[in-house]
Amino acid sequence: MMSIVAILLVAAAAAVQAFPSLSARQSIMALTTSQIDSFTPYTYYASAGYCTNVQTLAWNCGTNCNANPGFKPVASGGNGDSVQYWFVGYDPTLDTVIVSHQGTNPSEILPLITDADFFLTSLDPTLFPGISSNIEVHNGFKDDQASTATDVLAAVESAMSTYGTTSVTLVGHSLGAAITLLDSVYLPLWLPEGTTFQTIGYGLPRVGNQAFADYVDAHVHLTHINNKEDPIPICPGMFMGFVHPAGEVHIEDSAEWAACSGQDNPSTQCIVGDVPEIWDGNESDHDGPYNGIEMGC
Repeated sequence: MMSIVAILLVAAAAAVQAFPSLSARQSIMALTTSQIDSFTPYTYYASAGYCTNVQTLAWNCGTNCNANPGFKPVASGGNGDSVQYWFVGYDPTLDTVIVSHQGTNPSEILPLITDADFFLTSLDPTLFPGISSNIEVHNGFKDDQASTATDVLAAVESAMSTYGTTSVTLVGHSLGAAITLLDSVYLPLWLPEGTTFQTIGYGLPRVGNQAFADYVDAHVHLTHINNKEDPIPICPGMFMGFVHPAGEVHIEDSAEWAACSGQDNPSTQCIVGDVPEIWDGNESDHDGPYNGIEMGC
């Protein structure tokens, strides 16, 4: 199943092929109100990732849980410190398994993506069998995803079996979005053929190199939503070899949601053009609002 952004951008790509002179600006399309609203259940699931594992397992986390009252939790974990909170369950209305990972605030994620201690590294072949060693990712994000990978996989398998679904939707904000994107590469390697996936990330930092971005474009139905002048999505820098996959939606100051074609689209309607340097950003935009929803429990 194609994501909303994928459908829009397929149409845009066809237009560009028919008329090669069309600019990147002309290939950017505004989402309709109904398309924007369709993300709302997933936004609340991403926000619920900030709630404790006890709260999400009981599905008793206030507004975030109340927004999706039919959700059936299956498993949760993490400690909110050394291991990000996560939860897995089933949404009967959407008929999909939900996987959500906790994010963090800008003051905690910025050092992870701007200090000199991190580096690009290959994925663990035990967790990611058959993935080329040319595909490299942020070492910190890699370690965070590895710390919960097998538990999340077991929970997804249990949810799929219990509720008879073949659909998996992965969500997360900030650091949680980075972990979620790695899960989006990991889980399809282990789940049955015929399982369908979609991934929706909010305030996603760059996770890997060009080979990683190309792999994601070929294998993951990704939408990553950036709010206004959030500086997190432009980090780590492209000069360090990091590249965003396609699938960006940029919430502009006008409140328009712009579907941006390609990888790291330089248009000023997209995050790379709107926030060319980190000091051009506004950390307060990182948590939202995303169609009226602020991230956090």
